[in-house]
Amino acid sequence: MTQPGPLQGKVALVTGASRGIGRAVALRLAQAGARVGVNYRSSRQAAEAVDQAIRDAGSEALLLSADVSNASQVQAIFQELEQAWGGVDILVNNAGLTRDSLLLRMSEEDWDAVLDTNLKGAFLCSKAAARTMVRKRWGRIINISSVIGLAGNPGQANYAASKAGLLGLTRTLARELASRNITVNAVAPGFIDTAMVASLSEEAKAQVRARIPMDRFGTPDDVAAVVAFLATSEAAYVTGQVIGIDGGIAL
Repeated sequence: MTQPGPLQGKVALVTGASRGIGRAVALRLAQAGARVGVNYRSSRQAAEAVDQAIRDAGSEALLLSADVSNASQVQAIFQELEQAWGGVDILVNNAGLTRDSLLLRMSEEDWDAVLDTNLKGAFLCSKAAARTMVRKRWGRIINISSVIGLAGNPGQANYAASKAGLLGLTRTLARELASRNITVNAVAPGFIDTAMVASLSEEAKAQVRARIPMDRFGTPDDVAAVVAFLATSEAAYVTGQVIGIDGGIAL
């Protein structure tokens, strides 16, 4: 007889779950037994593929279209999860975008777009999720930051600021919510083999790999495995932490 997974009976929401790290996280949580809300903004076809993969894994999925920087849309998807499954136990703030440019060329619009999605979106989703988690007296919030938020990167002032902001948000919420048995942690992926890395030239890829002690790019599954651990009861005494998943590049 198959043993129930460690997240059996839990409800998870993964933002930006239609591809890359978000997709891998959604599938890993489903494999652990969670029912998963699959948030996406525009890529409906890709989100439907994630939905089917979750169902193939024997779990349940709910497609949730929303721009996480829009408060009313965020409220709507949390209401939908409440009605369908009784609210969220696990929130993974993964939705993000990049609009790279050197500071002197960066437009205010590009600054705002990245901060609104990457940081404001996490704030709005965390606030909505915390209401349910406080009521349940159990919860997991996991923020997907980046090694760029720790070290910075030329041409990514907006992205670096948003990912660094997630670290401050993580530590503050960990303090605020700990008494309600809610943990809040962040992971800081390095160079992960997603569309962003695939867009680099072969020369740029070689230069990056030369800086990674493990001599390879990470995979979305490398990130998903750590996120899944943080979502379980085994990580009940881990909060306010930032875990690097970067093959040692931050050393």
